[in-house]
Amino acid sequence: MTTVLETIDGGTRYLEKRGIEDARRNMQMMVARQLGCTRMQLYMQFDRPLEETELIPLREMLKKRGEGIPLQHVLGIVGFHHYEFKTDARALIPRPETEELAEWILSWELPGTQRVLDMGCGSGVLGLTLAAQRPGWQLTLADVSPDALSLARENAASLDLHDVTFLESDLFSAATGPFDGIVANLPYVPEGERATMSREVLHDPALALFSGADGLDLIRRFIPAAHAHLAPGGWLVLEIGHDQASQVVEILQASSFTDIEVKTDLSGVARFPFARRS
Repeated sequence: MTTVLETIDGGTRYLEKRGIEDARRNMQMMVARQLGCTRMQLYMQFDRPLEETELIPLREMLKKRGEGIPLQHVLGIVGFHHYEFKTDARALIPRPETEELAEWILSWELPGTQRVLDMGCGSGVLGLTLAAQRPGWQLTLADVSPDALSLARENAASLDLHDVTFLESDLFSAATGPFDGIVANLPYVPEGERATMSREVLHDPALALFSGADGLDLIRRFIPAAHAHLAPGGWLVLEIGHDQASQVVEILQASSFTDIEVKTDLSGVARFPFARRS
């Protein structure tokens, strides 16, 4: 019988031949997923023999990963803040920067009751994390994609969150407001970067990635409309691309927002513009 360690070693070689970065960690994650344990717990059972019933689904995962399907899609889950969320091709794979954004918002001193809109919610990781951590807030999750919303609803159910509102909406077409806060991680990748993106990233829906020549087409539409849907004193925060901060600040200023600032992410990139409706 093949042991856990032999399976990891063989799978690592397979992935390396197919150009998968960090192949050993990828293989460890898949084996851990199949065995229902953590990566660290694998070290305690390297000599454990694997049954054929365990190897068959593991081979299927390995084949998919070797074809360039993202690890998160292969595993079917992604960790975000204190939770696990289902993830698949219906929505953007959550990025570490978005987790930083959630933690930043949760660090603010805000009233116990807030009407908050997560625009372009995708799989729901941001809005549902806020809903779980701030049960007094009224969360509305909106997205133009019915597929993304179906995934967000499944994630809400898995977290036992039943007071969240879901809207299929092209920006604010179905959202009335007013809201005390709006958070948005909208598509911001320039169309010209499509040809240079990795095959893993291109498994994300194009609708969730690209937004015109400079990546700001949707944000230009969104910011003025967000101002109109915020209550006086309401806040807005976005996640944007690595070189878009100065342009987004100009759009916010032109849309009558005040108290504008841009927070950097852990890599030092100006990533999260914040503003208020005066």
